[in-house]
Amino acid sequence: MLNVRLALRALAAISVLLLAPQGWAAGCRDDAVLLKGDWGQARFSVEVANTEAARAQGLMHRDSMPRSAGMLFIYERPQMVAFWMKNTLISLDMIFADATGVVRRVHHGAVPGDLTPIPGGRGILAVLEINGGLARAMGIKPGTVLRHPAFEQDTAAWPCDN
Repeated sequence: MLNVRLALRALAAISVLLLAPQGWAAGCRDDAVLLKGDWGQARFSVEVANTEAARAQGLMHRDSMPRSAGMLFIYERPQMVAFWMKNTLISLDMIFADATGVVRRVHHGAVPGDLTPIPGGRGILAVLEINGGLARAMGIKPGTVLRHPAFEQDTAAWPCDN
């Protein structure tokens, strides 16, 4: 069973990397998030939701999302956040990161349309939403680091200039 899980993680990571545009490892871009952990590395093309209106809209009313895509919610300062799935039609994994870009919590398989709040915890600066099931398949978990210009480069766990 362990070998099957490892194979599924490898396939999930490879599919995200293969579907991602070329040049994914070169520098930081507003429209991409890089992730790395003991499981490997991945890149997601993202839409950025960095205003109150954009965060409120999120991924509502969409019936699909490419496997290598996601939405990055960015807040002005670290804070306690909670999400729900109102008017969201696809299952999502929510990856909650602190101001240094370190993942503090992962919520797997948020149920479409569910109004139950999904808390991210205190001190959250950014939340990455990806297709449901990918985080588990890839091995994304607390301790994984995100790379994006939203994280202050002098304190980021994985700064853009490296």
